[in-house]
Amino acid sequence: MRIVFAGTPEFARIALNSLLEAGHEVPLVLTQPDRPSGRGLKLTPSAVKQAATAAAIPVCQPRSLRLDGKYPDDAVAARQALLDARPDLMVVAAYGLILPSWVLTLPAHGCFNIHASLLPRWRGAAPIQRAIEAGDTHTGITIMQMDEGLDTGDMLLRREVPISDQHTAAILHDELAAEGARAIVDAIDALTHGTLAPVPQPELGVTYADKLSKLESPLDVSRPARELARRVRAFNPVPGATLHLPGLAEPVKVWNAVALEAGHDTRENHADAASDGSSSGVQQAGPGADSATEIASGDNATPGSVVYAGPEGVDIVTADGLLRLLEIQKAGGKRQSAGVFVQGWQDRP
Repeated sequence: MRIVFAGTPEFARIALNSLLEAGHEVPLVLTQPDRPSGRGLKLTPSAVKQAATAAAIPVCQPRSLRLDGKYPDDAVAARQALLDARPDLMVVAAYGLILPSWVLTLPAHGCFNIHASLLPRWRGAAPIQRAIEAGDTHTGITIMQMDEGLDTGDMLLRREVPISDQHTAAILHDELAAEGARAIVDAIDALTHGTLAPVPQPELGVTYADKLSKLESPLDVSRPARELARRVRAFNPVPGATLHLPGLAEPVKVWNAVALEAGHDTRENHADAASDGSSSGVQQAGPGADSATEIASGDNATPGSVVYAGPEGVDIVTADGLLRLLEIQKAGGKRQSAGVFVQGWQDRP
């Protein structure tokens, strides 16, 4: 089958390679224009463009596909390239441009989208992150027949993927990318054999995955620890979760954290705590300041207080339970375990 592929990031590159490995003919690839990247802001091709170039596939990089939009010349050139490619089908994966109706109807079988959720849940831009943030226990891949709505087309194939307490957005991204690559090949095989059965999306259960913003990065310690731990995992690696710690002018980036249940006594985990700490409201959470910093008693501590900082992590009081920071990165520094971070923490509480 002749397939035009439209996609941009790594998620899409894996799908493109899967189509090529399955023996499908890809006469044209659409991807976003090269973008500045790295410290030198050097123009860098997308992951999909790099894969297409390696496979000697022609690449088209319009800034828009709207014939009446801001870049009509780009759209006209892209239309001609698509007409010349004579596609039976277009496969779309994290492309990043809106497809107008003329694109959706140009291929003989229209456009199939690889969407990283079980539709109709998490339509929109950030389904992987929002699923983790919401505490979903599973997500998946939906192969969808595209229409002019926002992820509203008929479902052609769905594959479920579990979400565990260990999943970060980066880990789940890779699992879904691999599943999506397998699913699109299976969907096209079903199309070829006439066994593909479109199913309209139900109205019940529709949710939207809003685009990520750096404004969401700060962790709000007035929220429960379990919610904050999910947020840390959902925002790893981007936009990242941040938190202000005592003695530091800038917030740290929290790469990994776990929730300790409400009522958890940090002192129980550190049998060598100083015996006289409870009466003064300060605990020595370890044999000395070299291994664990002095901490405020967590019994009456307010959200944001540090109640332990040592080899096992940094424990922060929240509205419900403790948030234990496991991996931390200071502004301008390197990502490191909380235990290593604590050793260099000059102004401990």
